[in-house]
Amino acid sequence: MRLFLFILLITILACGSKQKHLPAENALDAGRQFIESCLWGDFQKAAFYLAPGEKNREKLDLIEGLYRQKDKEGRQQYRLASINLHEVREISADTTLIFYSNSFDKTPDSLMAIRLDRQWLVTITDLKTVR
Repeated sequence: MRLFLFILLITILACGSKQKHLPAENALDAGRQFIESCLWGDFQKAAFYLAPGEKNREKLDLIEGLYRQKDKEGRQQYRLASINLHEVREISADTTLIFYSNSFDKTPDSLMAIRLDRQWLVTITDLKTVR
């Protein structure tokens, strides 16, 4: 019985120590992970790649609300959509602007990938102020 409890404890500790999402390797990886997560409706994962800040959180909540308003077919179309990169503009070694759309609604959008504490994260930009 002790051996069983010991093995169970080790298994639980091993499972709990694994990171759920892998950190982005670069700016494009951070952008891709974030965009795909939003298209798939995985907003917990999208938040993992989101830079801290109230405005970012509010914008992600807005994106999630719009996604949840879609009917089942609309959400499925987003899950099947691919990312169309229009432009990648490296501002500095730690900042990259990514202009993109998706193959479903084709609406132009943008985000900024920034490196904070050796980790690539995403800031949701306002397209009108970036161009």
